[in-house]
Amino acid sequence: MKMIKTIVYFSYVVAVVIAVLPIGIVALILSFLGLARPMRVMIYRVAQGWAKLCVKFTGCTVTVTGRENIPRSGSVCFVSNHVGIFDIVLLLAYCGRPIGFIAKKELLFIPLFNIWIVLLGGLFIDRGNIRKAFRTIDKGIARVKAGGGMIIFPEGHRSRERGLLPFHPGSLKLATQAEAPIVPVAIAGSYEVFEKTYRVTAAPVRVSFLKPVTTADLPSTDRKIVLCEKIYSIIKEELEAGGSVFTPTPPAL
Repeated sequence: MKMIKTIVYFSYVVAVVIAVLPIGIVALILSFLGLARPMRVMIYRVAQGWAKLCVKFTGCTVTVTGRENIPRSGSVCFVSNHVGIFDIVLLLAYCGRPIGFIAKKELLFIPLFNIWIVLLGGLFIDRGNIRKAFRTIDKGIARVKAGGGMIIFPEGHRSRERGLLPFHPGSLKLATQAEAPIVPVAIAGSYEVFEKTYRVTAAPVRVSFLKPVTTADLPSTDRKIVLCEKIYSIIKEELEAGGSVFTPTPPAL
């Protein structure tokens, strides 16, 4: 039964992505014609609707807290732990404002989804090429400084229930250079939705948006390390308070 549900679920995901793609392309064209801000909002609302239907279809019980901590406008960086592939769907569904994210370059070669990543303001990073990676980060900094929102996963890859992995301080350069407020995000349970058994499962999921952390007032010396340790501690504390079972690992210095 779960296998049938899984097949139907992913058929729906792909079908909707194809169906709404023309809307995204038209919005992108209008963005180049001077309507960037309203089109960015429209593209996000389409993606948000898709994400909420994805969540509903799984049957998950999602608990979302702290949405009042999300700035409604202006620059912001969401810094989240990364449990599983469902995290992006959850953030699109519940953050409530247009956001982009840094995606690994391999996603550039996935048809349709690569286009939507671009439409949402996502950027592809080549971690194997430092120069190209820095150029990607610089583009993200420019977008945030212009009043946009970006998601950062400082663990670098999915933890798959192995606990809160070490943070890479360099990943927070985008936030520190843009001097944007950071909203830490703690996600628990998303690995259970699909990756644990490779069957769509109605698992309980929790998404916590925590109080913003100001980056502009951080000391200039070792600010990335100080920020890394602070955000790590905030997310770790929230996961522990919420009953997430994991063995914490200290942040990488």
